[in-house]
Amino acid sequence: MSDEHDEGITRRKLLATGLAAGAAGLAGLSLATPGKGEKSAARPERMPVVFLPHGGGPWPFVDIGFGTPAELDELAAYLRSVSEVPKTKPTALLVISAHWEERVPTVSTAERPPMLYDYYGFPPESYELQWPAPGSPALAARVRELLGGAGFETAANPTRGYDHGTFVPLKLAYPNADVPTVQLSLRRDLDPEVHLAMGRALAPLRDEGVFIVGSGMTFHDLRSFGPRGGPASETFDAWLREATTRSRPERDRLLADWTSAPMARRAHPREEHLLPLMVVAGAAGDDQGVVAYNGSFASARLSAYHFG
Repeated sequence: MSDEHDEGITRRKLLATGLAAGAAGLAGLSLATPGKGEKSAARPERMPVVFLPHGGGPWPFVDIGFGTPAELDELAAYLRSVSEVPKTKPTALLVISAHWEERVPTVSTAERPPMLYDYYGFPPESYELQWPAPGSPALAARVRELLGGAGFETAANPTRGYDHGTFVPLKLAYPNADVPTVQLSLRRDLDPEVHLAMGRALAPLRDEGVFIVGSGMTFHDLRSFGPRGGPASETFDAWLREATTRSRPERDRLLADWTSAPMARRAHPREEHLLPLMVVAGAAGDDQGVVAYNGSFASARLSAYHFG
């Protein structure tokens, strides 16, 4: 769901980035790869890529009134562990959130992104949550360079804030908000092949210290959270775990044809929450996917995937 199209996540419904900003020299962030003759030891360690389920609305910082304590605690514990996936601290985070769609891939370029509370119907404290991580105009420019080099038209948004697909999981994973972060939108056509290609274009960032995170859900039918959605989520998630852990190119072939999976449209009446996985899988290259989390959220089966 995008900020333009998402009707918001309420208690009832959930049960119911110009290029000119990219001058080098942003403090503490170097996205240049070593040139000929430079020591390879100067290269950052290659970063993994991760797709994670971000839960619902302002959870877990606000009680949203559904889900069992055990399943909610398990997902929160997994999200807290995400910062431990890279062996070294990343220079920056690039987040592809299910909650931002644009006509062309668009990057956030603010040096100090604001908060974007893209939900409604929750208690007042839901709109006071803060995650003041700095932005990175340098990374935003690099993202546009890489995507442009692969033939993509791109855009920049200098006012875009952190939506809950970004700030909720990262407030858990990086509570000190001390890693520069850039958001990248989905393309509004939601073409899986396009998003796999976006990920392939962005793969060089992994060798530049950038931790790429896709934030979505492996099940997202707002009308079917709870016992009603359990069987469909179990069936689709079993297929997805098998597909995502295959070797490339079989993995990419299956993901591009995800609508052929059993219960695909029951799990995703609209696929914006699945598409961040396509970007992550594209950026993974030949790295094998592993199921890093497999649990439930309001009785719906969810999974997370790590590569590298």
